[in-house]
Amino acid sequence: MERAMTDMPNFRRHAALVDEMAGALGVDLEEAALRGKLDLDEISDAVLRCTGCTNPDHCQGVLATKPQLEQAPGYCRNRDLMHRLAAD
Repeated sequence: MERAMTDMPNFRRHAALVDEMAGALGVDLEEAALRGKLDLDEISDAVLRCTGCTNPDHCQGVLATKPQLEQAPGYCRNRDLMHRLAAD
């Protein structure tokens, strides 16, 4: 239980990065979920994949300087998901 509490800030950071990356690509995750293009488990999985990223600081910097992107960075563990959602 203690580990879960200490990991919460990291989880929140990556949840924000996933949401910001989606937004930068023109994807509204909430809207995608409401339209049935994405389920809550996929969003959770995306955040968990993001927590394993080795470049969260770089990602955060990219998102801070480029509010709109054509594609996710090559290292993004959710690149395929974001590409699929952006194409819909």
